[in-house]
Amino acid sequence: MRSQALSALFLVSAAIRSVSAQSSTACNNSPDLCSRQYNNITYLGTHNAPFLRDASTDYSTSGNQFYNTSAQLSAGVRLLTAQVQTPDNSTSLHVCHTSCSLLDAGTLSSWLSEVKTWLDSNANEVVTILLVNGASASASDLAAAYTSAGLDSYSYTPAVTSASSTWPTLESLISNGTRAMNFVATLDDNSAAPYLMNEFTYIVENSYENTAPTDYSCDVDRPSSLANQTASAMSQGYMTLMNHFLYEQQIFNIQSPNESYAPTTNAPSGGTGNLGDSADECTTAYGKAPNFLLVDFFNMGPSISTADRLNGLGSATARLSLPATAPDESTASISIPRTSTVYLGLSSALVAFFSL
Repeated sequence: MRSQALSALFLVSAAIRSVSAQSSTACNNSPDLCSRQYNNITYLGTHNAPFLRDASTDYSTSGNQFYNTSAQLSAGVRLLTAQVQTPDNSTSLHVCHTSCSLLDAGTLSSWLSEVKTWLDSNANEVVTILLVNGASASASDLAAAYTSAGLDSYSYTPAVTSASSTWPTLESLISNGTRAMNFVATLDDNSAAPYLMNEFTYIVENSYENTAPTDYSCDVDRPSSLANQTASAMSQGYMTLMNHFLYEQQIFNIQSPNESYAPTTNAPSGGTGNLGDSADECTTAYGKAPNFLLVDFFNMGPSISTADRLNGLGSATARLSLPATAPDESTASISIPRTSTVYLGLSSALVAFFSL
């Protein structure tokens, strides 16, 4: 049993190392994307990226993803979202699902460090981070977490402070070393850290509170100043974020991510409310493909197929392949690296080995 587990760990390690060996001519897993402007690409995003439904959380129904942030990025995700909260009786910024008493994934700086470590090992990749500012943290407080993680050194500062149809190309961002695009919902004053962009200055979203596969709409819902004014938002050069995930009602009217319908929700076609059809509807509504597709349980579907199709990619390079199903709880603990790095160190292997 232990020898099999250790073999599995080393196989995963080899796969992750292979993913990090990116071609120098590829940007975000494809040479076709290098010359495209940042706002002319569709990025797959993970809703609540750090909140896991795995052994580390006892398979919490509050978890939105099966695989950790490093695995998400290695599998092609290029937008990460997280909620920033403060635990009770503390001013420390954490990434927590609604409340830190519900699901606390640790400090914001620790999670940002995981992203920074991945970027260190994947030099041709541009990653977008969207922080939901539930703590109402100031730009200086958020910037302190970025500085602690070292991610400020990768962060892009926009040339304009309003929605724009002109953004750098991926290859320009890569060559300038500004491969982290950071948005915050919301941040009215970012003068202390101009690289922290107020989301709704640049991006509009459709509704995110959907409990049935027939609920999806492409109409702009946020910011409220542009609600139901899709044509106006597009004419002003806003980027678009398409929320595409379902909630289900639990006891006491608590909502949790809908795992059972996710294979259809994230599918490229077939079934009511599938991602592919919804993306096509929004492409028609916006006059261009959505910039961001935000999903739960991203490996299901698989959702990356729709992003690739919208980008016109027949194939992608150096991606980690993950099962398009929910992990088996009896083996999920060894299916991905449990560290923030892109390879499994010996200490990680030994921890997993001796915990069997």
